[in-house]
Amino acid sequence: MSDIRAEIINTGNPKVKSAAIEIAATSSRIFEILADPKQHQIIDGSKSVKGLNWGPSKLYLGAKFGMKMKIGINYRVTNTVVEFTENKLIAWRHLGRWIWRYEISELPNGRCRVVESFDGRPSPFQWWLKSRGAYPYVEKAVAKTLVRLKEVAEKPIL
Repeated sequence: MSDIRAEIINTGNPKVKSAAIEIAATSSRIFEILADPKQHQIIDGSKSVKGLNWGPSKLYLGAKFGMKMKIGINYRVTNTVVEFTENKLIAWRHLGRWIWRYEISELPNGRCRVVESFDGRPSPFQWWLKSRGAYPYVEKAVAKTLVRLKEVAEKPIL
């Protein structure tokens, strides 16, 4: 078990849960992983992403991609990329309208700081998020995802 931890960030908004981590990799390497929906199952800290159902091999603004999911039951979601700046920012959402966002900042030491956020503010389904305990759960899940992202991004490319 890894003793690496992501830093949970207090966003000041109970509907936005964020965490950050420093990764010894280039922004292009990190972004390559995030923009490849086949990699999402590997880095997912919630363990709810079960694989890519359909979609492009590299995401872009407006791209749609379907994921196989499981939280209690198996289901599928269609995500749409709603924010995209190559090597810096990528975010997507699905029918529930909440957003998963990754922001990459290059550091002077050749490393990058990555912030992942779950932004529930756009969702009209606040009652569902609250009844499922989504906000406390997702705060831990984004931190775990960042640890997994770090492990994958820092592995030597074969």
